[in-house]
Amino acid sequence: MKALVFEPFSGASGDMIIGSLLDLGVKESKIADAISAFNLEMEVKEVEKQGIVATKVEFITKSKKSAERAINVRSYTGIVRTIKRSGLSEELIHNSLSIFERIANAEANVHGDPKESVTFHELGALDTIGDLIGSTVAFLDIRPDIIISTPISVGSGFVETEHGLLPVPAPATVEILKSTSLLYQGGPLASASELLTPTGAALLAHFVQRSEPFLPQMRIEKAGYGAGSQDLLMPNVLRASLGEIADLSRDAIEVLETNVDNVTGEVLGNLIEVLMAEGAKDVAITPVLMKKGRTGHNIKVITALQDASRIAHRIMEETGSLGVRAMQVKHRFVADREEKKVKVRIKGVEKEVVVKIGRDAKGNVLNVAAEFEDVKRVANELKMPLKDVMKIVEGTFFYK
Repeated sequence: MKALVFEPFSGASGDMIIGSLLDLGVKESKIADAISAFNLEMEVKEVEKQGIVATKVEFITKSKKSAERAINVRSYTGIVRTIKRSGLSEELIHNSLSIFERIANAEANVHGDPKESVTFHELGALDTIGDLIGSTVAFLDIRPDIIISTPISVGSGFVETEHGLLPVPAPATVEILKSTSLLYQGGPLASASELLTPTGAALLAHFVQRSEPFLPQMRIEKAGYGAGSQDLLMPNVLRASLGEIADLSRDAIEVLETNVDNVTGEVLGNLIEVLMAEGAKDVAITPVLMKKGRTGHNIKVITALQDASRIAHRIMEETGSLGVRAMQVKHRFVADREEKKVKVRIKGVEKEVVVKIGRDAKGNVLNVAAEFEDVKRVANELKMPLKDVMKIVEGTFFYK
């Protein structure tokens, strides 16, 4: 499967994203043609950032009149109107406006104003339009099967804005990030710097389909570097890689384990319910023979990395265990999962049942399982064997 993977170890901005994709092989002329609709030109050059040669992108206006025109498109309505009237393809306009909506909504929420009245002081008007249009052109040109990002470094300290000093990440950037599954982190440098811009956050939020804590297992075919404006003590570049990855997703997990020899079956049964309610991904308890011939139970729990400490503490509270082991597991391969409500007709009666669907990264269905409690309810209501209801529900999904 063709994958585009971003590594924002020095953050991300619109020009860094465009630069990295140009470095991957996107034709400069395709972006230049699109942004010419806004009387913009793109200046592309190679620069060196701490020993890494990267592509630097800047947008410039074609004339003084174009520069003056930027004043009229600093508002939400002005930018939307300008993009809609550009004459570009419907797909390009739709994606660009969707990205801009993320920025506009974030700014409006931060300042407590309707987005229609927000003026985008920090965004640079036509320059931002260049970022939105140019990046969208590049993404649509590459058209990977999936786009992945590793954690985004946002920087640290405070940033100077029209409203004074604001913390990093900027409030608008946080607003954009909190509505996504993108992973992000502070730093990596102690000195104050803003590494992730609202535009960069909005672009990644729109296009990235999966965020992973580590670089996924893949066969890299090409790598490109987009240069940032700041000179840092580390390479201020965004790396984008294009290559092949496996069809299954990876899920970073922690496996917790402990043995207990003085806990009743009732407590263990309750423990499973408690841990699943706390967010554990799976719980298994098996009988074991312990030291001095004592019988006991091995408790094994699969949990997300960020939940491991809390889950371990809960195991100790519920069982009296004095120690919980964290097993050395890198990740697990998982199917992408979703839940759907389906309506099935059984014995002439329509019933609604939840089904759980597992797919590979290409969207192929690997497994369908009806929600047990729903099937049990329907079986009781219709006085039918549970296995018959299960077969009808799962068969209905495949033949819909």
